[in-house]
Amino acid sequence: MKNESGFTWKLGMFVVIGLALFVVTIYFVGKQQNLFGSTFQLQTKFKTVSGLEVGNNVRFSGINVGTVKDIELVNDTAVLVTLVIKKDVQRFIKSDAAASIGSDGLMGDKVLTLIPGTFSKPPVKDNDQIASRKAVEMEDVMSSVKTTVDNAGIISAQLAEFSYKMNNGNGALSKLVTDEQFSSSLKSTLTNLQTSSNEFAKFTTKMNDGKGALSKLVSDEKFGKTLDSTMANLQSGTKGLSENMEAAQHNFLLKGYFKKKKKAEAKKQAEIKKQAESKRKNTPPVIDSVKLTTKGE
Repeated sequence: MKNESGFTWKLGMFVVIGLALFVVTIYFVGKQQNLFGSTFQLQTKFKTVSGLEVGNNVRFSGINVGTVKDIELVNDTAVLVTLVIKKDVQRFIKSDAAASIGSDGLMGDKVLTLIPGTFSKPPVKDNDQIASRKAVEMEDVMSSVKTTVDNAGIISAQLAEFSYKMNNGNGALSKLVTDEQFSSSLKSTLTNLQTSSNEFAKFTTKMNDGKGALSKLVSDEKFGKTLDSTMANLQSGTKGLSENMEAAQHNFLLKGYFKKKKKAEAKKQAEIKKQAESKRKNTPPVIDSVKLTTKGE
C-alpha cells in the first residue's frame, strides 16, 4: 500500500512539473508571437520576400517589436505581408515609414526591418499599408563578389605581364628602371633642361629690367615710338632715293651712261644665249635602241 501511494505521489509531481513547463513554454512562445499584450497590424507588399517566413521577427531601430503574421501571394508580381507589432511602438512608426527584408547575420534567418519615417508625419494606424524597399538578394551579392574576384584576377594577370615587361622589355620605362646608361642620359637631359630654364629666367629678368634695346623695344613706349619714326623716315628716304635714280636715268647728262650700261647687259645676255645654243647643237643625238635593232634585222 505504501509503495502504491509513493508511486502516485511521484506521478503527480511529474504531471505538475510537466504542466508547469508547458505553461512556461506557451507563455514564451505567445510572448514571442505577441499573443499577450496590445498589438496592431501593418501590411506591406513585396515583389519577392526572399525566403521570409511566418514567425520571423520584425525589427524597428534594431529592436524586435513584432513578428510576421501572414504571407499571402496576391499575384505573380506582388506578395502581401501582414505584421503584428507591439502597440507601444505605434507612435514611433510614421505614415511614410517603409519595410525592407534583411538577414539576421550573414547566414541567419530573414528579418523584416521597419525604416522610420519623417518625424513630422502622423503615426500609422491599425491595418495601414506601408511602402516597401527591394530586398538585397544573396544571389546579387554573390554575383557582385564573383565580378570583383574576376576583375581582381584580370588585374593580377595584367600586373604580372607589366612586371615581366618591366624586367625584360626595351621600353623607355623599363630602361629608366634597369638601364643605368639611359638613366644617366635622362638625368643629364633634365639637368640641361633645368640650366636652360634658369638661363631663360635670367633672360626674362633682364627683359623686365628695361635696360637693353630689346627690353626697351618690348616695354618702353617712348623707345618704340622713336623706332617707328626712324623706320618711317628710312622708308621715306628709300622712296626718295628710288625717285632720284629714276630722274637720273632721264637726265641728258647721265642718259648716255645708262644706255651704255643697258646695251652691255643686253650683249651679255645674248652671248649667254648663243653659248647655250652652241652647246645644244654640239651634243650628239640619242639613238633609239629599239629602232636600231629593227633596222639591223
